[in-house]
Amino acid sequence: MSKRKLKILLSGGGTGGHIFPAVAIADGLKEKFADAEFLFVGAKGRMEMEKVPQSGYKIVGLWISGIQRKLDIRNISFPFKLISSLWKALGIIRNFKPDVAIGTGGYASGPLLYMAARKKVPTLILEQNSYPGITNKLLAKKVNTICVATPGMEKYFDKEKLVITGSPIRDRITNSKITRKEACEFFNLDTEKSIMLIIGGSQGARGINLAVAANIKQLCDNGIQILWQTGINYFEEALELVKSNGLEDSVFVHKFIMEMEMAYAACDFIVSRSGAIALAEIVQVEKACIFIPLPSAAEDHQTKNALTLVNGNAALLLKEKEAVDSLFTMVNDVMLDKNKKQNLISNIRKFKTTNATQNIVDEVIKLIG
Repeated sequence: MSKRKLKILLSGGGTGGHIFPAVAIADGLKEKFADAEFLFVGAKGRMEMEKVPQSGYKIVGLWISGIQRKLDIRNISFPFKLISSLWKALGIIRNFKPDVAIGTGGYASGPLLYMAARKKVPTLILEQNSYPGITNKLLAKKVNTICVATPGMEKYFDKEKLVITGSPIRDRITNSKITRKEACEFFNLDTEKSIMLIIGGSQGARGINLAVAANIKQLCDNGIQILWQTGINYFEEALELVKSNGLEDSVFVHKFIMEMEMAYAACDFIVSRSGAIALAEIVQVEKACIFIPLPSAAEDHQTKNALTLVNGNAALLLKEKEAVDSLFTMVNDVMLDKNKKQNLISNIRKFKTTNATQNIVDEVIKLIG
């Protein structure tokens, strides 16, 4: 009699910070269990419905969205979406018969992991930030294992369930062998010039985009090329700005960069939000970075994330409200100074870990038993 294939259910979405760790975990499990069957569950209309299939995995969508914190007409439909998603999640679990369910945050993971726990499926969630998202806080009492990126999370979660694993990173970034020359050719960049990568997260970041726009002429006049991931909402505006200033040879605008391993290989330094996945990837690729935290992040957790590196002289911190006035000065004074930039790179190496994905895979194997 043939042995049944291992079935692994994963959910995480809304942003790249939820999706790509889930993909990294799936990739890690696939290495261990080559014939395992994987199924992702996301939110209809969100980016995971496109990005997960691009990573080679099947995904189904739930009719679910987040609840708005302020009075908002969209909240009227939330109870109906939640009930619909709970029923669909139950149907997915009954049909797929998973051996384990894994959630990496985002509202689609809520109904799925809740129902998986109710049906006695072994469950694991990942919380990468220094302050947990609302979905993971609600799921914490139901799931078996809670993997976290940093110490000190016992103030939010049951310490008996906690395992410090670090933040999982996609294998294509961790084990990239791409040269700077190859990456520059991919994006049509000049290898002789300094290259600045702008990443505001998968959705883009208006505060960062406005700061870049305000300083774009000065930056380009200083011989810098800009590889700019704007997010969908600022893309057209950025294109028009580049065209009207005649900067097509210096600024390369993208809605979203799927080939982040190429972008990291090409750039000399980075300007980024400081979500957990961005932080982990930037440490992994050993790049000098200016972090501009999202000021509205819960409990200001993005600033706390960034300070982990800033306090070790491994990165720079720039408040969003000061970014328009100070971005160029910071780039000019530090990132274009080879010694200062190299000092940041040398220090960021001290924060590097390489086994986060394997740590989580090990926890999943324990649950499967």
